[in-house]
Amino acid sequence: MEITDEMVREAEARFEARLRTTPTAAAAHYDRGRGRVVIRLTNGLEIMFPPRVAEGLAGASAAQLGVIEISPSGLGLHFPRLDADLYLPALLAGVFGSPAWSAAPAAAPPGVAGRRARARPRKAAAE
Repeated sequence: MEITDEMVREAEARFEARLRTTPTAAAAHYDRGRGRVVIRLTNGLEIMFPPRVAEGLAGASAAQLGVIEISPSGLGLHFPRLDADLYLPALLAGVFGSPAWSAAPAAAPPGVAGRRARARPRKAAAE
């Protein structure tokens, strides 16, 4: 299948339309006191998560987490001292890494199945 100029223009228009209705990252930093990556979205919402639950950030020092770059679209976060990238829509959906990384059981922190974060805790079995 050949990709035409018209197809590219249509894809760019769809992307621009999505950006107008999707919150993007306005700012991001590492909060040393809380031990959390904090992202402020364009709609005013702030989200935060511990680095240990995100692919490429586990085990990183505060200095390595201290520099976060936001992509021009506002949909990507880049940690240049770690050469790690995260995709904001995936983070908002609770996906903190690739499928292979997320499925790996090794070193899963409390409250994380494999390495995939849960939106809410499991219900206790009825006794």
